[in-house]
Amino acid sequence: MIGKISVEIAVLKLPYNYTCDGDDISPAITLVGVDASVTESLAVVVNDPDAPGGGDFTHWLIWNIEPVRVIPEAIAKKPEIIFPFQARQGKNSFGKIGYNGPCPPRGSDHRYDFKVFGLDAVLDLPAGADKKALFEAMERHIVQYGETYVLYGR
Repeated sequence: MIGKISVEIAVLKLPYNYTCDGDDISPAITLVGVDASVTESLAVVVNDPDAPGGGDFTHWLIWNIEPVRVIPEAIAKKPEIIFPFQARQGKNSFGKIGYNGPCPPRGSDHRYDFKVFGLDAVLDLPAGADKKALFEAMERHIVQYGETYVLYGR
């Protein structure tokens, strides 16, 4: 059975500074219920299911985060993170490393899913990997899970 993580972002409507219209920095994510007795590392996947062409547009892949209660905003856009914790980041759908925020076409709001996975291992996955490789590496290691979403439109 997979345990639950409560994932919280302070707003429902994402402010500009977390989007391509602003500073394009990653938002802070608060996690409640991470069980460090079973969770060795965390992984975060941010996806736009409303993207043109059938959705599934990835904005952020980050993994091997130690079990923390808060992932602070403005995580550096580097393959290997050493501060405020050690982690690796993958290639998003923009073809870049790290977080690239919402940049939807003008019109209606898009939904951005923030999914957090508690894993029973540190993944042996090189930085720069894509979402398919991350999900393959996480297979059979997910012990906790949580998700939330935010909206953004232009």
